[in-house]
Amino acid sequence: MSELKKSPLHDRHESLGAKFAEFGGWSMPLQYAGIVSEHKAVRDGVGIFDVSHLGKARIKGPGAIDFLNSAITNDTGKIAVGQAQYTLLCNAEGGVVDDLIWYWLADDEAFLIPNAANTAEVVRLLADAAPEGLSITNEHDDYAVLAVQGPKSDETLAALGLPVGHDYMRFDTSVLDGVQLTVCRTGYTGERGYELVVPAADAAAVWDAVLAAGEPYGIVPAGLGARDTLRTEMGYPLHGQDLRPDVSAGQCGVGWAIGWRKDAFWGDEALRAERAAGPALRLTGLLAQGRGIPRPHMTVVHESAEVGEVTSGTFSPTLAKGIALALLPPSLVPGTAVSVLVRGREEPFEVVKPPFVTPGVRSS
Repeated sequence: MSELKKSPLHDRHESLGAKFAEFGGWSMPLQYAGIVSEHKAVRDGVGIFDVSHLGKARIKGPGAIDFLNSAITNDTGKIAVGQAQYTLLCNAEGGVVDDLIWYWLADDEAFLIPNAANTAEVVRLLADAAPEGLSITNEHDDYAVLAVQGPKSDETLAALGLPVGHDYMRFDTSVLDGVQLTVCRTGYTGERGYELVVPAADAAAVWDAVLAAGEPYGIVPAGLGARDTLRTEMGYPLHGQDLRPDVSAGQCGVGWAIGWRKDAFWGDEALRAERAAGPALRLTGLLAQGRGIPRPHMTVVHESAEVGEVTSGTFSPTLAKGIALALLPPSLVPGTAVSVLVRGREEPFEVVKPPFVTPGVRSS
């Protein structure tokens, strides 16, 4: 087994007493003071996450955006330079190789942020398909990504003189104490927030500055444990669990990220056929009616029959209940009573439509 990669902020996490866990081949902070307290700090105030394990790649050259549009599911024509977009990269069967965000930097340049474990494959697939004259470079280790999330994220970054207040999925460039960085109105928590793309060598200085600026607003460092409970409350899918190469994009609740009006994209024939026939399964939410806490791969039962499995499951600190995402037949509409087998017991759940909590990500 290869040695786990470490964030350029690893020593900062150690000094803060972080507990670490493996994620996508990286050793990343799972929690500091505790998942629940970190979760609530992000919902109520502001938290900072190190998500430098996320991939970074660049496409550059004549026709770069048109080439990207031919591969990804979403339609690049919906955005323009200075905007970011969530999208999928699918295989021929319509399964999700990765979900990622791309930044439109210039007419012939895009910056991609794939998932950690999928970065090399995303770069390989794009490089193999790219026409001559396009460069596809893996810049995974060149940059760090810091996510500043929560209702007080604007105040925190404004205290540093960084740009805030731009529309959702827009980004701007800035300089902080001589460090050039990108500030994008994105995140994975459901709260208003920003992601900072920073040169890896300067990550520690920026991390320290954000923590100091956020101190009047109660900022806390938050780990991947809170990131997971926050994203599950929003119904945001996670690749490797809710999104997978063996599960079609049409089943995963992200159909809004598919540009059905485009002429073609990778996996489009399979996805269009499935759309016409109707998907056999659909990702939906489950809300505990008792004290059961669901976990991935637990079986979902309806009328004594096994009907699917939990893909993501956790305790919701906001609701103080178990919540889950599960792949289930579309006939199990919101309001349907089901059970989840938790440690051999059937625990009652209700099918619901995510999100489980009111989102603040687009708040003005």
